[in-house]
Amino acid sequence: MNIRNRLVLSIAAACFFIILIFERLAPANVVGAYGYVLPILLVAILRNRRLMLVTVFACVIATYAGLLQPTKPGRFQAAVINRSVVVGVLLIVAYFGMSWEERKAREEAARAALARETENLLRANAQLVEVKDQLNRSERLAAVGQMVASVAHEVGTPLHSIAWHVQALGEEPNVTPDMKKRIEVIDGQLARVVRIIQDLLSSTRQRKPDPIWLPVDQVVSPVAALMEPAFQAKGVSLRVELTQEVPMVWADAEKLHQVLVNVLANALAATGEGGMVTVTTAARPASPEEADVGQRAAQRPVLTMVAITVRDTGCGMPEADLEKAFTPFFTTKAIGTGTGLGLFLSRETVQAHGGTLTLESAVGKGTTVMISLPGSSPAAVSMA
Repeated sequence: MNIRNRLVLSIAAACFFIILIFERLAPANVVGAYGYVLPILLVAILRNRRLMLVTVFACVIATYAGLLQPTKPGRFQAAVINRSVVVGVLLIVAYFGMSWEERKAREEAARAALARETENLLRANAQLVEVKDQLNRSERLAAVGQMVASVAHEVGTPLHSIAWHVQALGEEPNVTPDMKKRIEVIDGQLARVVRIIQDLLSSTRQRKPDPIWLPVDQVVSPVAALMEPAFQAKGVSLRVELTQEVPMVWADAEKLHQVLVNVLANALAATGEGGMVTVTTAARPASPEEADVGQRAAQRPVLTMVAITVRDTGCGMPEADLEKAFTPFFTTKAIGTGTGLGLFLSRETVQAHGGTLTLESAVGKGTTVMISLPGSSPAAVSMA
């Protein structure tokens, strides 16, 4: 019994005993017996039938107990009638009081049930909307997959021709070392595009990563070299800071190459002339969840995460856009300059490695993208 019920019951008991004492002091005054209505009404608030029966019984006994007091001759029969009327009133009050409170209890229970049903309906409606959105996204992705497969089929043939001519240029006798280096970059990128197209033709889904343990500079440095000319052309500085103590990283170099190219391209697009984009690497202890996911991906205990951070000094993103950054087809770029799939696919790729991709941004302060991947020391890799 809670404090409120205890208080009500205490007040009802106090009223009962006060009326009982008054009846003892003035037995001929039957009006005082009507006071037993008060404890009955108070007990009705508790909505307890057993307690109500006990209270009514006690009030009836106390009412008729007044007949035991001395009365004037010839008044006993009238006293019995008067007190019987009082008992009738008490019984009627108890019945209606209890019925009223029980009806209130049923109404409250009905309102609570209605509120629960309303909440369940709202939750079900929210889930339905979410499922509908997922279905729409799936249909759009399927349509894009079919379109990409069709385009890939048409683009594949000229790309092979371009690759052949680039190789022929590299074999020319008058090619300088600098030109040869650039031709090798072009040839390598063309080969990568051909492999991507082959993946698209074989399936509308991305090729699953095939990671191995690699030094982190083998993941970052080729991408930085590839993107450097684009940064120079726009007047944006690209600074790469590779920490020597960073452990080996669990990575598919080609898949992460795509991720870093996308992230750096976004950073370049958001940064104006004179700005800076910084790429840093660092190691940190893995959280229990990261260790569990990383162990399943790398098939060995993972205690360290390698973080590749890309930080720009560009325009940044408002919070509303930041919340939707990983939503498929969402883009802040102009029509025709972005598909809205870059960050979505990049995060999918990183998660397939057992890692995470997070995004922080503030308007006017720039954006920071952190790619965290399972790491391991060279000694541990060689022992494995």
